[in-house]
Amino acid sequence: MQDNLSQTFSALADPTRRAMLARLAKGEANVSDLAEPFLKDMSLPAITKHLKVLEKAGLITKSKEAQYRPCKLNGEALKTASDWMEQYRVFWEESFDRLDEYLKSVTAKKKAKGKKHGRKK
Repeated sequence: MQDNLSQTFSALADPTRRAMLARLAKGEANVSDLAEPFLKDMSLPAITKHLKVLEKAGLITKSKEAQYRPCKLNGEALKTASDWMEQYRVFWEESFDRLDEYLKSVTAKKKAKGKKHGRKK
């Protein structure tokens, strides 16, 4: 059994599914609208499988209105992934800040040493 976060990242790993999400970020779309850009390279059953992966991961919701199958982006699942990644963004920013301070101190020491020995740099 996969946890929700694993399902989300697994779904996001595929460029076709990311493109579908990008389209849904602009607003609701039916399955035909979502499939249209991919029909040259992919069958409708393959597109349907991609949509099922997105739906299972909770990234989209799909409803049924007569023959119309509108899909909507579910931002909550993306927020969960974003919140998880946020803690690592903070870690990397702090690491880069420490590296920046270290490089400034090394550069300052080199300049001071060069002035002490009468070199220009």
